[in-house]
Amino acid sequence: ELGEPPATLPTVGTNLTDLRLPRTVTVRELGGCMGPIWPSYYSECSALLFVVDASNPTQVSSSCVQLLSVLSAAPLASVPVLVLFNKIDVPCYMSLAEMKSLFRMQDIVSCATQPITMLETSARDGTGLADVLQWLRATLGD
Repeated sequence: ELGEPPATLPTVGTNLTDLRLPRTVTVRELGGCMGPIWPSYYSECSALLFVVDASNPTQVSSSCVQLLSVLSAAPLASVPVLVLFNKIDVPCYMSLAEMKSLFRMQDIVSCATQPITMLETSARDGTGLADVLQWLRATLGD
């Protein structure tokens, strides 16, 4: 049972959260505005969750550029990646099919050295969060 989802706000700085999967894993959340310092954390990364706002079409190109930058970073060449298309609870969200098309995810996946998984989520109402935890458990081992 996941319980009630927390209130959500855009990440401005960095947040640390420990998850028990059952072993304890530390999640470091870095906001999109922190992109210039992301590389300083790559060497510590065992798995990558890349969150995209699926309700904001004006950010798609910027998010795609950031994703491509992350995927091309040498320290992350073999790190499993989970792309989360978030905010599917918002009436104007773009579907998974639309997001895959806009990001050209088929091309990205075929060229990437990392395994890439995609999920739709809502941090607000909890949709998809069980799938995220399942991916983390499978990826990071129990």
